[in-house]
Amino acid sequence: MWRRSNEAMIDAHIHLEQYEESEQQPMLLGLLEQDIQSLVAVSMNLDSCIRTQEIAARYPGRVKPAYGFHPEQPAPTEAELAALLKWISQHAGEMVAVGEIGLPYYLRAEALARGEAFEMEPYLRVLDNLLALAARLNKPVVLHAVYEDAITACNLLEKHGIARAHFHWFKGPEEAVTRMIERGYHISFTPDIVYEPEIRELARRYPPGLVMAETDGPWPFEGPFAGRPTRPAMVHDVAAAWAELHGYSAAQAKAMLTANTARFYQM
Repeated sequence: MWRRSNEAMIDAHIHLEQYEESEQQPMLLGLLEQDIQSLVAVSMNLDSCIRTQEIAARYPGRVKPAYGFHPEQPAPTEAELAALLKWISQHAGEMVAVGEIGLPYYLRAEALARGEAFEMEPYLRVLDNLLALAARLNKPVVLHAVYEDAITACNLLEKHGIARAHFHWFKGPEEAVTRMIERGYHISFTPDIVYEPEIRELARRYPPGLVMAETDGPWPFEGPFAGRPTRPAMVHDVAAAWAELHGYSAAQAKAMLTANTARFYQM
């Protein structure tokens, strides 16, 4: 039976299927020893959804799957999108959220830097369809929507009447931050809260009841984490940094961030 410590945290956003299989097993079997109770495992596309589903089936209780389409890749064709929407609908009962979904800020920036045109319409269509699906299924959404894209995402969330939105590893303008706080949208911080001034400032002002901790693994980090593989236990470092910014004890911060995540994802 999967038993968890009262001190255990939740990694609110990780790409489990992107880890090598040789890494997955020891990482997942060692969660309890590292005071991690579970992970929200997001997906990149249909193939990724299927792999995430398989991992979750092997580690019940530990892995909470989310199914979606990550925007930082070529947009799906109409047939690919239809297949993804159908698959998610068929497996909605086992997922905690629709995600990762959003808009291609970095892909677009790279294209424009090369002097190339970039067509946003296909990505807006994909996001609109996935949000409509989430609303129909009454599921929260995990969003990749940073900087000015966050404002567009807010518009679409309001269009579909979605209140449970998690902007992971968020960075954005004042207009977006104010609007997200007003709407009660959640954000999560990665280990870069330890060393990034912009992120630390955002962490100081965002309401504590709307915050979670994540690793976005296997994405690597800098500062004191340079050269280290990203692991779920790094959410404890996130909690410690967030605690220091707000004057909480480490135990208080861990409990608050974990409660926020469990409540949001209904875990």
